[in-house]
Amino acid sequence: MSSGTSSSSSRVGHTAGAAESGRVPFSFARLRLIAGNTFLEAVRQKLFNFLLLLAVALVASAQFFREFNFGSSELKFIADFGFGALVFFGSTLTIATTAQLFFSEIENRTALTLLAKPIWRSEFIFGKWLGVFAVVGVFCAVTIGLLLGLLFYRENALMNLHPEAFEAGRIVNYADILLVGVLQWLKFGVLTAIVLLIASFSNTNLYTVVTGFFVLVICHLQYLARDAYGNIDNLLVRLPVMLISYVFPNFQLFNLADHAAQGAGVEYDVAARVGLYGLAYIAVMGGLAVYSFRNREI
Repeated sequence: MSSGTSSSSSRVGHTAGAAESGRVPFSFARLRLIAGNTFLEAVRQKLFNFLLLLAVALVASAQFFREFNFGSSELKFIADFGFGALVFFGSTLTIATTAQLFFSEIENRTALTLLAKPIWRSEFIFGKWLGVFAVVGVFCAVTIGLLLGLLFYRENALMNLHPEAFEAGRIVNYADILLVGVLQWLKFGVLTAIVLLIASFSNTNLYTVVTGFFVLVICHLQYLARDAYGNIDNLLVRLPVMLISYVFPNFQLFNLADHAAQGAGVEYDVAARVGLYGLAYIAVMGGLAVYSFRNREI
């Protein structure tokens, strides 16, 4: 490393350390500015537009299944189809966008310029998180809005075709559909924090994306590890399985779509506990990302 680069890195570390030691107070204005720039940069990306259009097209295409005459069960199929598109494309958007925006700051040396100013590294990390979270929120709002409109349209049509199936009233609880969509958005927030943690010590964008998808699979299968470790007698196998079951969040807890689509209703106390569960993981993973990023040389 050249002396000029060493001097620059030293100045960045000194300034960031001075900021976080209390000489410069934490600023929500700076955090909001970083989040806003992250949001605008993400919206300009072709990946966001492509995935948004693809998700909208897939959700809208569910109406063509009316030709198969599923009856009232068609509504559950449409809801499952819509939430499946939301989860798949939302997860892809979250992982790819978070990794790309983080490493674009590193590779273009804009992070070096930014952190040379009196700014906390926690402001940088949580500003990135907030920007990506807002972008994914737009994606979720458009997809859920289209799904709600499609379900309302098809339910009205089915009420005219099969009135006997709706003698007790409407089947779909639209408030619950919206609540489940908010919980999915919160799940993407947890995933964003996890990807930022990976990126904070990773050297490449590719490694972050691949590891992010690997962790996503683990989080969706975490409940299997929690159910299995109690039945394992071998201590050497049981301990790693137990570690996985407690370290990684259980993304299956956020999947309450079946209750909403069938009209069974989502218990609001359960949804509240899931929400607090997600916020706790965001705080922990975000804090770990800040700690790891503080020890990283830029």
